[in-house]
Amino acid sequence: MNIHINKSVQVINLGEDDYQRVWNFQETIFKQTVDRKIENRKSPHPDNQVATENYLILCEHPHVYTLGKSGKMENLLLDEEGLKDHQATFYKINRGGDITYHGPGQLVAYPILDLENFFTDIHKYLRFLEESVIMTLADFGIKAGRIDGLTGVWVDYEEGAENPRKICAMGVKSSRWVTMHGLALNVNSDLSYFNNIVPCGIDDKAVTSMNHELGKTVDMATVQKHLVTHIANVFEMELTNAKKESFNY
Repeated sequence: MNIHINKSVQVINLGEDDYQRVWNFQETIFKQTVDRKIENRKSPHPDNQVATENYLILCEHPHVYTLGKSGKMENLLLDEEGLKDHQATFYKINRGGDITYHGPGQLVAYPILDLENFFTDIHKYLRFLEESVIMTLADFGIKAGRIDGLTGVWVDYEEGAENPRKICAMGVKSSRWVTMHGLALNVNSDLSYFNNIVPCGIDDKAVTSMNHELGKTVDMATVQKHLVTHIANVFEMELTNAKKESFNY
């Protein structure tokens, strides 16, 4: 357990940026946090320990498909030529889950948190992220919730609903209670790109977005503000804004 608890979280808004570039950035911060924890364990005296830092990276990506560790290649329905035709890239990555899509109009949030600053329960962590999204959607008049056994946030989620639709996907990695990767909320996404995969390996449920549900374009900056506020409140964080230039990004 951390001797020095730090609930401050630096929010870094990268705007639209390349998936590989942001992934590398995540990996760098993740490694620095894990290394700090290892050094703290070697120096059990409180005066020699330094509190770990927490980050919340926000961005959008150009068209990209990512396959998690438990995913199956057959859930990508495009070959290399098809990816080029759709101006999309593809990566096998080190998060949990199967295949998903990121692209313009989708709000992506990557919390890199030392959960020992908050609580040590990865399931609670996922439920808290889901709850933050559910509250955000409610702010815009969209009723959403969970489906038992399926990670993420859904519209028409109640048992027996005829057309459940995923509006937010999640996939995370955790080591020594430090998290990376995160959530992807479809705001103004081009949903046709989901036709090229079996989203999250689930072939009997649809995908949706905020603008599809509301019938109008939704302001991304406003959604982002609401989501960050709810994440901060649910996790009891203290937020500070950080510029990407501060990290030699």
